[in-house]
Amino acid sequence: MWHRVCPWWLGYLLASPLRRLLQDPAKVVAPYVREGMTVLEPGPGMGFFTKELARRVGPIGRVVAVDVQPKMIASLRRRLKRLGLLERVDARVTAADSLGISDLAGKVDFTLVFAVAHELPSHASFFAEVAKASRPGATLLLAEPAGHIRLDLFEAELQAAAQAGFQVAERPSIRRSYAALLKLPIAD
Repeated sequence: MWHRVCPWWLGYLLASPLRRLLQDPAKVVAPYVREGMTVLEPGPGMGFFTKELARRVGPIGRVVAVDVQPKMIASLRRRLKRLGLLERVDARVTAADSLGISDLAGKVDFTLVFAVAHELPSHASFFAEVAKASRPGATLLLAEPAGHIRLDLFEAELQAAAQAGFQVAERPSIRRSYAALLKLPIAD
């Protein structure tokens, strides 16, 4: 499922506290994540958003962070352990052709797809897998770096998400990003 992955060593730059000047994780996820939720984070890198997600889900919630790069997951686990948040996060190394989340079927409340969808060779497969893991009414925040990808690619990602059943609920403003909040409808 993964295609052009960000080099593991770039994870140090992406997890830098200086990045908060451009994108504050608390401000990005606060409207969508509450205590007790199950959150999915594909491509967490070294945990720029994962730390905040783990804080927000609280001791009864869970974050499932999946990445194809063992070095990213190892660094993420070390950082979370130092912060006392490791027990809230299921950090998994996944295969290149799947997220490896079949055990989550119908359990995910929120998915954060931040600057990662463009690295996937099949948006259709990715969004279908996330949709299966999500409960009815679940939300997904899709954000892509505006300086790194073109708007037409972002719109193609939105079309793939729509084919998996997600609907655009809103277009939040995230600095230097194309963004959309997607929602799975609740069945009648």
